Amino acid sequence: MREIIFDTETTGLDSRDDRVIELGGVELVNRFPTGRTFHHYINPQGRAIHEEAQAVHGISAADLAGKPTFADIAEEWLTFTDGAKLVAHNATFDIGFLNVEFGRLGHPVVDPGRVVDTLALARRKHPMGPNSLDALCRRYGIDNTKRTKHGALLDSELLAEVYIELIGGKQAALILDSATAPAQGENVRHIEIIVAERPRPLPARLTEAERAAHAAMVATLGEKALWLKANSSEKSVAAS
Repeated sequence: MREIIFDTETTGLDSRDDRVIELGGVELVNRFPTGRTFHHYINPQGRAIHEEAQAVHGISAADLAGKPTFADIAEEWLTFTDGAKLVAHNATFDIGFLNVEFGRLGHPVVDPGRVVDTLALARRKHPMGPNSLDALCRRYGIDNTKRTKHGALLDSELLAEVYIELIGGKQAALILDSATAPAQGENVRHIEIIVAERPRPLPARLTEAERAAHAAMVATLGEKALWLKANSSEKSVAAS
């Protein structure tokens, strides 16, 4: 199973008017990072960067001078993500921007069935929140000290770790040989554990005096005592 954990940075919040200025992603196969990544800064072609947005990601217009346009990197992104699930935090925002960018180029929109929103996963798993990426890193003990500003590639790398925790933790991904890993939806094969019988029974720990005291106590319970019925059943099973 192949998944791309990705993130975008933009000039603002309105996908109809603002532009993507950074796009990053990391590849997971069977929930393990492969080391393959995608990362580009993107020239917004004259669209100004809102001050509020720049305060979040720290990217200025000067930083983007001479960078490729979205049209320049579109095919590379499509090749990198081909056939994979797309995983993002607050995916509606990122997919909305990508759909508008690809729409300008005549590409079809992203199939919603390919998209996994980790914010929705987090809200179901931790309904009391908070569920920001930073908060989830703290919850799961993931080191995010390098994240002084938002960045598409760094955020994708952090989100990959968070995503694995959200879907069940690292234990769910301990299938080291991807060739033998079960496909999505298959049942994991259970290993039968056979415990050998003892060559001889353990010696009894009850003394004869303790046995006699117990028998005397049972005799006082009456003929309808549950103990007598249980004891009778055990003898019947042993005899058969």
